[in-house]
Amino acid sequence: MTSEQTSSSLHLAEPAEPRTPEAGEKRVVVASPRGYCAGVDRAVVTVEKALERYGAPVYVRKQIVHNKHVVETLEQRGAIFVEELDEVPEGAHTVFSAHGVSPAVHAQATERNLLTIDATCPLVTKVHTEAKRFVRSDMQILFIGHAGHEEVEGTMGEAPDDMILVQSPEEARTVEVDNPDKLAWLSQTTLSVDETMATVEILRERFPNLQDPPSEDICYATSNRQAAIKQIAAHSDLVIVVGSANSSNSNRLVEVALDAGAKASYRVDHAAEVKDEWFEGVDTIGVTSGASVPDILVRGVLELLEEKGYPKAVEEQLTEETLTFSLPRELRAPRTID
Repeated sequence: MTSEQTSSSLHLAEPAEPRTPEAGEKRVVVASPRGYCAGVDRAVVTVEKALERYGAPVYVRKQIVHNKHVVETLEQRGAIFVEELDEVPEGAHTVFSAHGVSPAVHAQATERNLLTIDATCPLVTKVHTEAKRFVRSDMQILFIGHAGHEEVEGTMGEAPDDMILVQSPEEARTVEVDNPDKLAWLSQTTLSVDETMATVEILRERFPNLQDPPSEDICYATSNRQAAIKQIAAHSDLVIVVGSANSSNSNRLVEVALDAGAKASYRVDHAAEVKDEWFEGVDTIGVTSGASVPDILVRGVLELLEEKGYPKAVEEQLTEETLTFSLPRELRAPRTID
C-alpha cells in the first residue's frame, strides 16, 4: 500500500479498547479497518504501473475506483478517464476499472485493437464466474444490487437474459421468476450486509429452493468496514464517513452507522465539506472511510476536528486485514531463474 493510505500517517493517540464514553467527554474514534482494500489498492497501482511502463497517456474506462481524489491524482500523472471505449484511440493502452466489465466491452476492445489491462477486483471476477456457472446449469439468477452501478452492469452483462435485478427487500416481495425450482441469487460486492440478508430471507420465503452462491459475494472489506463502524456508532453523537458520492460502500457506511445508533451520520469527500452546524451538542465523533479512500483524506478530517477543539483521535481495531492481490499479468515483474 502507498504511504498516503497507511494508518501511521494519521498520528493517532494510543489504540483504544471499545468503551462507552463518559457523559460530556469529548472523544474522536477512528474505525479500523477503513479505507483502501486489496482490490482498490491493486487497481490504483495497476494504473500507476501502466503509466510507468508505457508512458502517458494510459486510458481508463470509467473511474478506476469511486473516489474523486484518486482519479484526479492519476489524471495529473497522465491517465485519461473515459466513459466508453469509442473515446479511446485504436491500439491504445486501456485499463478496465476495479468494478469489472461485461463480455460486450471485452469484445469491443478487441474490435478496436486496444491493449487492455484488466484491473477488475478478483472478488468481482468471482461473482462473474458464479453467474456463468449458474447459467450453464440452466439457472435463472436474482442479482441483488443497485441499477446503474458499473459492477452491476458488468456482472449482469455475463447473462443479461438470465438475470433479474433486485434492488431492495421491497422488490424481493414482488419479483417474478420463470421457474422457482431453478433459481439462484448473487449480489453486488459493496452492499449493506444486513439489507442484503434481509432481501435474501424474503426471497427464500417465496422461493424455498433458492440456491446460494458457493461463497459470500459481499466482499470482506465491505463487511469489515460495516462491522467496525457498528462498533463505534452506538456510542457516537456524529459519524463522519469519508468517501465520494458515487461510492456504494461509502454510502452504505452512513446507513449502517445510523442503523447502529449514531445520532447523525454524514458522508464527505474531504474535510472542506464538513459543516459547522453538525457539531452542535456533539461530544463523541466516529470517523471511517470507504474502501476506495486514501488515508490522507481521513487525516484532513481529523486535523479539522482538532482545530475545533476535539482531542487527538484514538483507533478502535475490529480486525486486521492482510489480503493482497497480484497485479494483472501484463504488469508483473518477470520471474528470474537462479
